[in-house]
Amino acid sequence: MKNKLIDLNNHLFAQIERLSDETVKGEELKEEMARSKAVAQIASQIVANGRLALDAQKLTPELPMGRRMPQMLENTNG
Repeated sequence: MKNKLIDLNNHLFAQIERLSDETVKGEELKEEMARSKAVAQIASQIVANGRLALDAQKLTPELPMGRRMPQMLENTNG
């Protein structure tokens, strides 16, 4: 996998820095705020997806013998 959660963290902090730039005003600020909203929505989905994968990993040992996690939830990273 190319991107990691630390990359998401870095993007979020970079977005905060852009919003904190006091030289950004007017239309440019409105555009940056819209971009921040989109980034935050995508970040929330990434975090929710990670939480689902972690929950699935925690449940794996509890599966009855011979049962497997649905393929989309399996840990393919070893």
